[in-house]
Amino acid sequence: MNYLDQLKWNQDGLVPAIVQDCRDGRVLMMAWMNQASLEKTVETRRTWFWSRSRRKFWMKGESSGHVQVVKDIAIDCDGDTLLIQVEPVGPACHEGFRSCFFRSLQDAGWNETEPRLETPEEMYGKTPR
Repeated sequence: MNYLDQLKWNQDGLVPAIVQDCRDGRVLMMAWMNQASLEKTVETRRTWFWSRSRRKFWMKGESSGHVQVVKDIAIDCDGDTLLIQVEPVGPACHEGFRSCFFRSLQDAGWNETEPRLETPEEMYGKTPR
């Protein structure tokens, strides 16, 4: 059986992919993958995703240069979620933070809990490394 057939794709042909820094376990982001993006990720060892809002296939870092070098791809016990461990090159978040999860609930409000590494203006226009 093909590894793609062992995944439980949702009604749109997607699975959630949690991306984690392989060095310290920090969750960097969550994005959606279709079969083509998972196949391209396996082939290139760089993360590729499907954007539901833009209806577009994309590689992390294609415009910022902040690629993610894939070290491991795991599946959860239900077969409906991926965990991708990466060695990130630069921030994962399009807003310039290391992780997309840079805000935490504190005193009934969302507060930034980590520093911005780059501004969006500094990030975009770069080529992948």
